[in-house]
Amino acid sequence: MGGQPTLYSFSDIAVLATSLRSYILGAQKAGLDRHGVFKVAVSGGSLPSTLAKALLPPGNSPTDTVQWGTWEIFFADERAVPLDNADSNYKLLKEELLDKLPVDGPQPKVHKIDEQHLDDVQELADQYEQCLVSSFAAKDSVRLPIFDLLLLGCGPDGHTCSLFPQHELLREADAWVAPIFDSPKPPPQRITLTLPVITHGLRIAFVATGGSKRNIMKEIFDSEEGQGLPCGLVNDSGGERVSWFTDQSAVIGISYPRKSSL
Repeated sequence: MGGQPTLYSFSDIAVLATSLRSYILGAQKAGLDRHGVFKVAVSGGSLPSTLAKALLPPGNSPTDTVQWGTWEIFFADERAVPLDNADSNYKLLKEELLDKLPVDGPQPKVHKIDEQHLDDVQELADQYEQCLVSSFAAKDSVRLPIFDLLLLGCGPDGHTCSLFPQHELLREADAWVAPIFDSPKPPPQRITLTLPVITHGLRIAFVATGGSKRNIMKEIFDSEEGQGLPCGLVNDSGGERVSWFTDQSAVIGISYPRKSSL
């Protein structure tokens, strides 16, 4: 695909959130111009809290307005647990962001997992893939869904979504959504977008903050070994479509060039 990922580093979370908002709204405009909707995949972890800081403040102009009614939100990965379980990425996004939207305003369309299939993770993944097919391939068959934006996190081991280092799922080339039965991080049973789906997004944004991310960030950006980690594989395939939003404490000592503004 060409080009290099962009590494942004901001003085604190508030400045990061303001820049992330501008970036997301740019992706929103591109999505609406492209097909009249904005198709987004989101991860869990600390990301929903940062998204809330970025997206809940009211806009001060038409171009600075989140058009929630045009959003279709998918989960880049989800745990095979009930939607009201503490481990659910849906529950996390709902509590941090969705529940705080004005009840009388436009609402995004949110694609949740089907709880009927929690005891069969392969079927859970298949059903969620059919959800993607209905949205992305309703009229024509497509090889891969192309998200307008994927908003991802980075684990301390370099994992993203539920794609873990050296796991066989990193080689999955056909499925859009895959089950994982042996996640090294609990809960063990999950579903996840596969690497080809993630790396074909029009825009791919990682949010990684705090000093606890410093070592893995240095490995991903400054070492050859880091290029083989899931986050490194996304960097390699996504190229210039990948942007990292970090604070200064996450990138101390990294030699990869970074920017402080969009």
